[in-house]
Amino acid sequence: MDLNIVLSIIGLLVAMVILVVLVMKGVNIFIIAFICTAVVALTGQIPIYDAYKTHYISGFVGFFSANFFVFLTGTMLGKAMEITGGAKAIAKMLISGLGSEKAFLAIPLACGVLGYGGVSAFVISFAVFPIALQVFHEADLPRKFIPAALTFGCSTFAMVAPGAPQIHNAIVANAMGVDIMAGAVVGFISCGAMLVMGSVWLYAMIKKAKAEGGHFIAKPMDVFGKDNEKLPMGLVALIPLIVTVVLINIKIGGENIVKLEVGLFLGTLLTILLMNRFQDNRKLFDHFADAIRSSIFAITNTCAVVGFGAVVKAALSFPLIVNAMTNIPGPPVAGVAVGTMVIAGITGSASGGLGIAAPLLGPAFLAKGVSAATMARLMAISSSSLDSLPHNGYIVTVTNGVCNETHKDAYGAVFKLTVIVPFIATILAVILFAMFPQLP
Repeated sequence: MDLNIVLSIIGLLVAMVILVVLVMKGVNIFIIAFICTAVVALTGQIPIYDAYKTHYISGFVGFFSANFFVFLTGTMLGKAMEITGGAKAIAKMLISGLGSEKAFLAIPLACGVLGYGGVSAFVISFAVFPIALQVFHEADLPRKFIPAALTFGCSTFAMVAPGAPQIHNAIVANAMGVDIMAGAVVGFISCGAMLVMGSVWLYAMIKKAKAEGGHFIAKPMDVFGKDNEKLPMGLVALIPLIVTVVLINIKIGGENIVKLEVGLFLGTLLTILLMNRFQDNRKLFDHFADAIRSSIFAITNTCAVVGFGAVVKAALSFPLIVNAMTNIPGPPVAGVAVGTMVIAGITGSASGGLGIAAPLLGPAFLAKGVSAATMARLMAISSSSLDSLPHNGYIVTVTNGVCNETHKDAYGAVFKLTVIVPFIATILAVILFAMFPQLP
């Protein structure tokens, strides 16, 4: 093998190690991306100026241009559900329906309903956490399982299900030229399997912990909600989410009549109109200004990683690496899943991983006969497993920031529900797509 190619491969590996280590240490993602870009450029025969000015910025701007309005409108819908109390209302309705003994299972279910309606994972976690805290406190369940319940509901089955107005579906749909319902049959089966497996496992873990003497231990910062809090009816709060999902999936002549961003925006307006009396209109512009700032912060963080991916694509060794990934033993769909999982795991982000994997691996596997619909759904599902390793920004925020738990206490359950369960579902999806490639 040519010495320059060997050097380029080493540079890519070093850059990936640097990325993971610095993310784990909490270093700003832009700084990480700039450092890793330099390593890949210097070892991959890319002029350093071109690496930043041409390759990095083209990847950054391309992702921003394609996905900004999805991030923006999704964040606005989440903010609307938050300020009107709609998110809390849905969670409380589901908890009431399940009864006190299994009420904690309504936490991931409520997160999943909100996620499938288009609300972002961060917004859901902040909105549902106070309810989860109350439920676990009243049932005297170990507090350390709250992060697992939240992250399982937000970042697995609902996030990547067919038809969900989430950025993960938008990225692969745009890259593959399909709609967000692509691969629906296998997608719903696999996501349903995630929901069932994860719920059963969460129930078993909490039951075992209780049997071993575990119970709720409050932390100094815990504030428990009031039963008389004024909230809209849960069914009313569901209406904007249902309307959003229906609108963006209606087709006429094979074309979606409502674009994803438009559907999310209409859902936001409907949320404000239906539940207007539960929020302060004087603060409405301030709330949405916060949502805009949050969406810009979220998408530029992802763009930083995608820009680095564009530099990787220009490296001397990249064709060799793609060839290795596309020639993994077994059916081509297995290579799609493995490649996406690895990239999402390295970046610590499902959306960031998809932003890199879709344009890098997509053309190669399409050329090997994998359909665009299969690629889109399988990439979405497989991105939801290794992305949730300890350095994932969302996992860190929810576990340490929202729930005030440590990785030592809480991450074991989080790992089981957000890494192992989606990994098993990915294997199921690979098998089904390999056996029934013509399924819609």
